[in-house]
Amino acid sequence: MFDIPMPASALHRFAQEYYEPIQNAALLLGGRPWLRRAQRLLDHLQFTSTVTGHVRREAAALLELLTLEHVHDVLRPEAAHFAALDPADPPVEEIWLLTESLSDALDEWAALQITTTVEDIRGQADV
Repeated sequence: MFDIPMPASALHRFAQEYYEPIQNAALLLGGRPWLRRAQRLLDHLQFTSTVTGHVRREAAALLELLTLEHVHDVLRPEAAHFAALDPADPPVEEIWLLTESLSDALDEWAALQITTTVEDIRGQADV
């Protein structure tokens, strides 16, 4: 009925601000499969205003990649990509920044969801 624009979520702002560095980090830490996965996530956040459960799970998976969650598992490609990195390389510092920013964006989005749910429940109780 009404086309009311939604304000950009913390995840949308993160994707916009770090569009290229996200792709660079995904390629460095996960190779081409992760680059494509990150690009799909970025495309969704660029062209839609909603954050679906799938998008939230993909953002959480990206955070796992950035936090090196799976590098200890030698059967996963992330282990080989991590082994090829030199901790002194400039992209490593950028990956740390991305990790902090994505973690903050996910936390902010989750807090907003809890607040919205509580407000919805209170609004239904008033009816």
